[in-house]
Amino acid sequence: MYDVIIIGSGPCGIATAIYLKRYGYNPIIIAKDNGALERATLIENYYGINSISGHDLALSGINQAKNLQIPIMSEEVIDVSIEKNFVVKTSNNSYEAKALMLAMGKSRAKNPLAQKFEGAGVSYCATCDGFFYRKKKIAIVGNGKYMLEELSVLKNLTNDILIFSDGKPLDVEVPYKTITDKIIDFKGDDSGLKEIVTKNDSYEIDGCFMAIGSMQGFSIASHIGIATNNENILVNSDYMTNIKGIFAGGDLIGGLLQVSKAVSDGANAALGIKKYLMSK
Repeated sequence: MYDVIIIGSGPCGIATAIYLKRYGYNPIIIAKDNGALERATLIENYYGINSISGHDLALSGINQAKNLQIPIMSEEVIDVSIEKNFVVKTSNNSYEAKALMLAMGKSRAKNPLAQKFEGAGVSYCATCDGFFYRKKKIAIVGNGKYMLEELSVLKNLTNDILIFSDGKPLDVEVPYKTITDKIIDFKGDDSGLKEIVTKNDSYEIDGCFMAIGSMQGFSIASHIGIATNNENILVNSDYMTNIKGIFAGGDLIGGLLQVSKAVSDGANAALGIKKYLMSK
Protein backbone atom coordinates (compact mmCIF):
# COMPACT_ATOMS: atom_id res chain seq x y z
CA MET A 1 0.00 0.00 0.00
CA TYR A 2 1.14 3.53 -0.81
CA ASP A 3 0.80 6.71 1.21
CA VAL A 4 -0.66 8.62 -1.72
CA ILE A 5 -1.95 7.77 -5.19
CA ILE A 6 -1.58 10.68 -7.61
CA ILE A 7 -3.64 10.48 -10.79
CA GLY A 8 -1.95 12.59 -13.44
CA SER A 9 1.66 13.08 -14.50
CA GLY A 10 1.51 16.72 -15.53
CA PRO A 11 3.15 19.60 -13.63
CA CYS A 12 0.67 19.45 -10.72
CA GLY A 13 0.91 15.69 -10.22
CA ILE A 14 4.69 15.59 -10.57
CA ALA A 15 5.18 18.53 -8.19
CA THR A 16 2.91 16.87 -5.61
CA ALA A 17 4.90 13.64 -5.83
CA ILE A 18 8.30 15.35 -5.57
CA TYR A 19 7.35 17.34 -2.49
CA LEU A 20 5.74 14.31 -0.82
CA LYS A 21 8.84 12.22 -1.49
CA ARG A 22 11.03 14.89 0.07
CA TYR A 23 8.68 14.92 3.08
CA GLY A 24 9.43 11.22 3.49
CA TYR A 25 6.23 9.75 2.07
CA ASN A 26 5.68 7.03 -0.49
CA PRO A 27 3.64 8.33 -3.48
CA ILE A 28 2.79 6.60 -6.74
CA ILE A 29 1.75 8.34 -9.96
CA ILE A 30 -0.77 6.79 -12.34
CA ALA A 31 -1.37 8.35 -15.76
CA LYS A 32 -2.28 7.14 -19.21
CA ASP A 33 -0.31 9.99 -20.84
CA ASN A 34 1.38 13.30 -20.04
CA GLY A 35 -1.77 15.35 -20.52
CA ALA A 36 -2.23 18.72 -22.19
CA LEU A 37 1.37 19.86 -21.54
CA GLU A 38 2.63 17.20 -23.93
CA ARG A 39 0.69 18.90 -26.73
CA ALA A 40 1.93 22.45 -26.03
CA THR A 41 4.14 23.49 -28.95
CA LEU A 42 6.22 26.14 -27.18
CA ILE A 43 6.37 27.51 -23.63
CA GLU A 44 8.10 30.86 -23.15
CA ASN A 45 6.57 32.18 -19.91
CA TYR A 46 7.85 29.72 -17.31
CA TYR A 47 10.33 31.00 -14.73
CA GLY A 48 13.98 30.36 -15.54
CA ILE A 49 13.37 28.88 -18.99
CA ASN A 50 13.56 31.04 -22.10
CA SER A 51 11.84 28.58 -24.42
CA ILE A 52 10.95 24.89 -24.25
CA SER A 53 8.47 22.54 -25.90
CA GLY A 54 5.67 21.06 -23.82
CA HIS A 55 6.98 17.58 -24.59
CA ASP A 56 10.47 18.38 -23.28
CA LEU A 57 9.18 20.09 -20.14
CA ALA A 58 6.85 17.19 -19.38
CA LEU A 59 9.65 14.68 -19.92
CA SER A 60 12.00 16.67 -17.70
CA GLY A 61 9.49 16.60 -14.84
CA ILE A 62 8.84 12.89 -15.23
CA ASN A 63 12.58 12.13 -15.24
CA GLN A 64 12.98 14.24 -12.10
CA ALA A 65 10.35 12.12 -10.35
CA LYS A 66 11.92 8.89 -11.59
CA ASN A 67 15.33 10.00 -10.26
CA LEU A 68 13.69 10.19 -6.83
CA GLN A 69 12.50 6.56 -7.26
CA ILE A 70 8.85 7.61 -7.52
CA PRO A 71 6.95 4.90 -9.43
CA ILE A 72 5.07 6.17 -12.48
CA MET A 73 2.55 3.73 -13.93
CA SER A 74 1.41 4.30 -17.53
CA GLU A 75 -2.04 2.82 -17.07
CA GLU A 76 -5.64 3.82 -17.74
CA VAL A 77 -7.76 4.52 -14.64
CA ILE A 78 -11.16 2.85 -14.96
CA ASP A 79 -12.51 3.01 -11.40
CA VAL A 80 -11.95 4.76 -8.07
CA SER A 81 -13.55 3.54 -4.86
CA ILE A 82 -13.49 4.31 -1.15
CA GLU A 83 -13.05 1.27 1.05
CA LYS A 84 -10.94 1.17 4.21
CA ASN A 85 -8.52 3.22 2.13
CA PHE A 86 -8.69 4.60 -1.42
CA VAL A 87 -8.56 2.05 -4.22
CA VAL A 88 -7.75 2.96 -7.82
CA LYS A 89 -8.43 0.29 -10.42
CA THR A 90 -6.63 0.51 -13.75
CA SER A 91 -6.86 -1.52 -16.92
CA ASN A 92 -4.04 -3.71 -15.56
CA ASN A 93 -3.88 -3.47 -11.76
CA SER A 94 -5.41 -2.22 -8.55
CA TYR A 95 -3.67 0.20 -6.16
CA GLU A 96 -4.44 1.20 -2.57
CA ALA A 97 -3.38 4.28 -0.60
CA LYS A 98 -4.20 6.36 2.47
CA ALA A 99 -4.78 9.51 0.39
CA LEU A 100 -5.68 10.38 -3.19
CA MET A 101 -4.58 13.35 -5.32
CA LEU A 102 -6.46 14.25 -8.51
CA ALA A 103 -4.19 16.09 -10.95
CA MET A 104 -5.19 14.88 -14.40
CA GLY A 105 -6.29 18.25 -15.77
CA LYS A 106 -9.68 19.28 -17.07
CA SER A 107 -11.70 16.72 -18.95
CA ARG A 108 -11.39 17.17 -22.69
CA ALA A 109 -13.40 14.04 -23.43
CA LYS A 110 -16.92 15.52 -23.29
CA ASN A 111 -19.08 15.55 -26.38
CA PRO A 112 -20.36 19.15 -26.72
CA LEU A 113 -23.45 17.87 -28.52
CA ALA A 114 -24.44 15.89 -25.41
CA GLN A 115 -23.88 18.64 -22.86
CA LYS A 116 -27.32 20.20 -23.40
CA PHE A 117 -28.85 17.05 -21.90
CA GLU A 118 -26.52 16.63 -18.90
CA GLY A 119 -28.70 15.70 -15.94
CA ALA A 120 -31.63 15.13 -18.32
CA GLY A 121 -30.68 11.85 -19.95
CA VAL A 122 -26.91 12.20 -20.26
CA SER A 123 -24.79 10.92 -17.38
CA TYR A 124 -21.08 10.41 -16.70
CA CYS A 125 -21.42 7.87 -13.87
CA ALA A 126 -23.10 4.47 -14.15
CA THR A 127 -22.78 3.81 -10.42
CA CYS A 128 -24.46 7.13 -9.59
CA ASP A 129 -27.29 7.22 -12.13
CA GLY A 130 -27.69 3.73 -13.56
CA PHE A 131 -30.53 2.83 -11.16
CA PHE A 132 -32.74 5.53 -12.70
CA TYR A 133 -32.62 3.67 -16.03
CA ARG A 134 -33.32 0.13 -14.85
CA LYS A 135 -35.27 -1.90 -17.46
CA LYS A 136 -34.99 1.01 -19.91
CA LYS A 137 -33.18 1.46 -23.22
CA ILE A 138 -29.76 3.01 -22.68
CA ALA A 139 -26.71 3.92 -24.72
CA ILE A 140 -23.07 3.89 -23.68
CA VAL A 141 -20.66 6.07 -25.66
CA GLY A 142 -17.08 4.80 -25.56
CA ASN A 143 -14.71 2.32 -27.11
CA GLY A 144 -12.26 1.10 -24.45
CA LYS A 145 -11.85 -0.40 -21.01
CA TYR A 146 -13.45 2.53 -19.21
CA MET A 147 -16.60 1.94 -21.26
CA LEU A 148 -16.38 -1.75 -20.35
CA GLU A 149 -16.24 -0.87 -16.65
CA GLU A 150 -19.39 1.27 -16.93
CA LEU A 151 -21.07 -1.53 -18.89
CA SER A 152 -20.33 -3.98 -16.05
CA VAL A 153 -22.58 -1.84 -13.83
CA LEU A 154 -25.34 -1.11 -16.34
CA LYS A 155 -25.79 -4.66 -17.62
CA ASN A 156 -27.20 -5.61 -14.20
CA LEU A 157 -29.96 -3.01 -14.59
CA THR A 158 -31.19 -3.55 -18.14
CA ASN A 159 -30.76 -5.86 -21.11
CA ASP A 160 -31.54 -3.14 -23.64
CA ILE A 161 -28.11 -1.58 -24.25
CA LEU A 162 -26.55 0.00 -27.33
CA ILE A 163 -22.82 0.76 -27.57
CA PHE A 164 -21.74 3.80 -29.62
CA SER A 165 -18.04 4.03 -30.47
CA ASP A 166 -18.59 7.47 -32.08
CA GLY A 167 -16.56 6.75 -35.20
CA LYS A 168 -13.65 5.16 -33.33
CA PRO A 169 -12.54 1.52 -33.57
CA LEU A 170 -13.75 -0.64 -30.69
CA ASP A 171 -10.78 -1.66 -28.53
CA VAL A 172 -12.69 -4.26 -26.49
CA GLU A 173 -15.24 -6.97 -27.20
CA VAL A 174 -18.84 -6.49 -26.01
CA PRO A 175 -21.84 -8.83 -26.31
CA TYR A 176 -24.14 -5.96 -27.32
CA LYS A 177 -25.05 -4.24 -30.57
CA THR A 178 -22.36 -1.69 -31.42
CA ILE A 179 -22.85 1.35 -33.64
CA THR A 180 -19.55 2.56 -35.04
CA ASP A 181 -20.92 5.55 -36.98
CA LYS A 182 -19.91 9.06 -35.93
CA ILE A 183 -22.51 10.70 -33.67
CA ILE A 184 -23.80 13.93 -35.23
CA ASP A 185 -26.49 14.95 -32.73
CA PHE A 186 -28.35 14.26 -29.49
CA LYS A 187 -32.07 15.10 -29.69
CA GLY A 188 -34.84 15.43 -27.16
CA ASP A 189 -37.37 17.78 -25.64
CA ASP A 190 -38.00 19.56 -22.34
CA SER A 191 -38.33 16.20 -20.59
CA GLY A 192 -34.86 15.07 -21.66
CA LEU A 193 -32.85 13.08 -24.17
CA LYS A 194 -34.82 10.92 -26.61
CA GLU A 195 -32.59 10.08 -29.54
CA ILE A 196 -29.00 9.72 -30.74
CA VAL A 197 -28.42 10.58 -34.39
CA THR A 198 -25.43 9.13 -36.25
CA LYS A 199 -24.13 9.70 -39.72
CA ASN A 200 -26.25 6.87 -41.12
CA ASP A 201 -29.19 6.37 -38.75
CA SER A 202 -30.98 7.45 -35.57
CA TYR A 203 -31.72 5.49 -32.39
CA GLU A 204 -34.39 6.04 -29.76
CA ILE A 205 -33.04 5.79 -26.19
CA ASP A 206 -34.08 6.66 -22.64
CA GLY A 207 -30.61 7.59 -21.37
CA CYS A 208 -26.97 7.81 -22.36
CA PHE A 209 -23.79 7.19 -20.36
CA MET A 210 -20.62 8.87 -21.61
CA ALA A 211 -17.47 6.77 -21.14
CA ILE A 212 -15.13 8.25 -23.73
CA GLY A 213 -11.42 7.57 -23.33
CA SER A 214 -10.21 7.31 -19.73
CA MET A 215 -11.97 8.11 -16.47
CA GLN A 216 -11.68 11.89 -16.13
CA GLY A 217 -11.62 14.14 -13.08
CA PHE A 218 -15.30 15.02 -13.21
CA SER A 219 -16.23 11.38 -13.80
CA ILE A 220 -14.39 10.51 -10.59
CA ALA A 221 -16.04 13.42 -8.78
CA SER A 222 -19.51 12.22 -9.77
CA HIS A 223 -18.60 8.63 -9.03
CA ILE A 224 -17.63 9.15 -5.38
CA GLY A 225 -19.45 12.35 -4.43
CA ILE A 226 -16.76 15.03 -4.69
CA ALA A 227 -18.30 18.52 -4.64
CA THR A 228 -18.04 20.66 -7.78
CA ASN A 229 -19.55 23.87 -9.09
CA ASN A 230 -20.09 22.24 -12.52
CA GLU A 231 -16.91 23.89 -13.78
CA ASN A 232 -14.28 23.01 -11.16
CA ILE A 233 -13.69 20.59 -8.32
CA LEU A 234 -14.02 22.48 -5.03
CA VAL A 235 -11.17 22.37 -2.52
CA ASN A 236 -10.32 24.08 0.77
CA SER A 237 -7.13 25.97 1.66
CA ASP A 238 -5.30 22.64 2.04
CA TYR A 239 -6.44 21.57 -1.44
CA MET A 240 -8.65 18.89 0.10
CA THR A 241 -12.09 18.19 -1.37
CA ASN A 242 -15.22 17.66 0.69
CA ILE A 243 -14.14 14.02 1.08
CA LYS A 244 -11.39 13.67 3.66
CA GLY A 245 -8.21 12.31 2.17
CA ILE A 246 -9.00 13.29 -1.43
CA PHE A 247 -7.12 16.30 -2.79
CA ALA A 248 -7.13 18.08 -6.16
CA GLY A 249 -5.12 20.72 -7.98
CA GLY A 250 -4.16 22.17 -11.33
CA ASP A 251 -6.70 22.78 -14.10
CA LEU A 252 -9.28 20.65 -12.25
CA ILE A 253 -9.82 23.34 -9.62
CA GLY A 254 -9.83 26.28 -12.04
CA GLY A 255 -7.94 29.54 -11.89
CA LEU A 256 -5.00 30.38 -14.14
CA LEU A 257 -4.53 27.43 -16.49
CA GLN A 258 -0.75 27.70 -16.62
CA VAL A 259 2.21 25.48 -15.73
CA SER A 260 3.33 27.85 -12.97
CA LYS A 261 -0.04 27.66 -11.22
CA ALA A 262 -0.18 23.86 -11.60
CA VAL A 263 3.26 23.48 -9.99
CA SER A 264 2.20 25.79 -7.15
CA ASP A 265 -0.98 23.76 -6.60
CA GLY A 266 1.07 20.57 -6.46
CA ALA A 267 3.47 21.97 -3.86
CA ASN A 268 0.63 23.32 -1.70
CA ALA A 269 -1.42 20.13 -2.07
CA ALA A 270 1.60 18.10 -0.91
CA LEU A 271 1.72 20.21 2.24
CA GLY A 272 -2.01 19.63 2.78
CA ILE A 273 -1.59 15.91 2.24
CA LYS A 274 1.31 15.87 4.70
CA LYS A 275 -0.91 17.53 7.34
CA TYR A 276 -3.66 15.00 6.67
CA LEU A 277 -1.38 11.96 6.90
CA MET A 278 0.20 13.27 10.09
CA SER A 279 -3.29 13.69 11.62
CA LYS A 280 -3.99 9.99 10.91
